[in-house]
Amino acid sequence: MPETHYPLIVRPRFIPNARKWWRLCHVYLALSLGLIFALIGLTGSLSIYREELDSLFNPQLRVDAPQTPALSPDKIVAAVRAANPDRHGAWTLEMPRTPDGMITAWFEKPKESVDAFYAPLMVPVNPYTGQVVDSRLWGQTLTTWLLDLHTQLQLDGFGRNALAVLGGLLLLSVCSGLYLWWPGWRALPRAFSVSQNTGLMRLLFDLHRLLGVASSGFLILLAFTGFHLAYPPLLENLTAASGMGHGDAGPNVRSTAIPNDRPISLSEAILVARGPFPSSEVRRITTPVGELGTYRINLRQLNEINQHHPFTTVWVDRWSGQIRELQNPSKFSAGQTFTTWLWPLHTGEAFGESGRLLWFFVGLTPAFLFFSGLIHWLYRHGFVADRKVDLKRTAGTAIAACIKASECAAKAIFKVAIPAANKILQKLYGRIRRVKRLE
Repeated sequence: MPETHYPLIVRPRFIPNARKWWRLCHVYLALSLGLIFALIGLTGSLSIYREELDSLFNPQLRVDAPQTPALSPDKIVAAVRAANPDRHGAWTLEMPRTPDGMITAWFEKPKESVDAFYAPLMVPVNPYTGQVVDSRLWGQTLTTWLLDLHTQLQLDGFGRNALAVLGGLLLLSVCSGLYLWWPGWRALPRAFSVSQNTGLMRLLFDLHRLLGVASSGFLILLAFTGFHLAYPPLLENLTAASGMGHGDAGPNVRSTAIPNDRPISLSEAILVARGPFPSSEVRRITTPVGELGTYRINLRQLNEINQHHPFTTVWVDRWSGQIRELQNPSKFSAGQTFTTWLWPLHTGEAFGESGRLLWFFVGLTPAFLFFSGLIHWLYRHGFVADRKVDLKRTAGTAIAACIKASECAAKAIFKVAIPAANKILQKLYGRIRRVKRLE
């Protein structure tokens, strides 16, 4: 009697259909939250150019052909206080980044919006004449309203927490789409093709897949950074970088000198603050509050990845003129450095003007992915009909060339961008290990 052989691995009778569950996950996330993802992406794209749009809609916020030297910060603060005599507290001057830009004076808790989640007063000031041009509350201008919609869905603290959850769900949606798209290594070259004469629905579906794959890496990065910007405590605790998140003012440094009748001026405080960083650029200046208050001077060093919100900060005692505290990003730990990179990576400013432009178009992709996926879902369920489309006849060679370029771009992502990103990550990992060894 022959001996019975049993297999080493016995296939279970009921195996969950992974592809089915990933498809259900992808479809239901898109149907329930796709419109919100599209709205967040659209408002994010517009917010990248918030300052430019604000100047476009408010031409008075641009200086016409400045001829005279800029006034000292002390005269600017004096002009702001004279225009707002009833506002007692700290003022923060945000310096312009262009010769025709305005200085913006910020007052964190004005009486008009003291109960709001975040609604500081913004006072644009002509840096050459000291003229107070306007007085506006955050959230009451078009660009700040759009940014509030992007960062907290106009729902204050609840909206910010909800946005963190949405960031995680967007990650899940993108990953499920990648899983459904992956054809295997052998069929990979054919996965980037687009049908041009088989019908509108097939064309939309192919473009949906192609654009989804091409933008997946960027969307994952935006969702990851957006999650931690909306809910910073998680990453700050993991990286031991408490107080290093975007918008954090740093430690509350108090004066230790005896008050006298000769406090130093803002200009003198800036001169002292730039001593350790002579080649830095002054970005923000915060006035002291009370006798124990200190000047907080925010600078940007040449090697800082943050453009608008750098982390080089010096606290100067108003009575003695001595530096009480200093924050130097060059000496941050690897975890602190990673945490401070979240904002410039999310806005695209880490990659310069070309990065901002790329991020602008990436922010538009969730809207196209949602509507193309929705139309195809409606077609599959019999709500809309297909129609024949021959791009070569109806649209000529222009659209066909764009599709061909998209296919080449998608292939380049897998052949060039991903290997390059892998090398960058390896170098970053090596740098982090060297920093740890030095510690």
